[in-house]
Amino acid sequence: MIRMKTATVLLSGGIDSASAVLLLRSNGFAVRGLFIDYGQAARDMERQAVARLRDVLGITVDELQVSTHAKHGAGELRGRNAFLVFAAVLLGNCEPGGIGIGIHAGTPYYDCSPDFVERLDELVQQCSDGKLTVLTPFVHWSKDDVYSYFLSQNISISATYSCEAGNQPPCDRCASCLDRKRLECSLGKGPSDSARIQS
Repeated sequence: MIRMKTATVLLSGGIDSASAVLLLRSNGFAVRGLFIDYGQAARDMERQAVARLRDVLGITVDELQVSTHAKHGAGELRGRNAFLVFAAVLLGNCEPGGIGIGIHAGTPYYDCSPDFVERLDELVQQCSDGKLTVLTPFVHWSKDDVYSYFLSQNISISATYSCEAGNQPPCDRCASCLDRKRLECSLGKGPSDSARIQS
């Protein structure tokens, strides 16, 4: 773990980013959240989940709105993780330290790979004169590992939201919904019997 005491975590309201907050904080980081609205389909539901997590986790969360006419649906958004990190660098008012993102192993996406993280971190450090670095505590963890870690923290899974389509109730068809259903079936739902968000 990189030795620094401040981390801005890109918080989407999902299990991965919430777990990143928890793990970084347990490693001595002072953590704040940053929610970025870039026109994603799930932004309204994500915003609600971020507000719940802010209260449950007891952290400060700032919001950044990036204006765009593009419509982003469910599925892979190429370059999303790089965009989010650089949006935080440029507009996120990050204190010197780390920018945390909850990417994990086991996906086919390049922007979740160790090679991507290494290259991105090098760019971020260069662009910030060494004041910022990229923190990816789960880059070598599977989704099952991250989910199990979240459950071990005794936080209700109902505080999070995972549907890429932004539906309420969740669509049960997108990759995130299917992944979450698989995890709930195999590993359980933790301290709450409710796996769905109550608005």
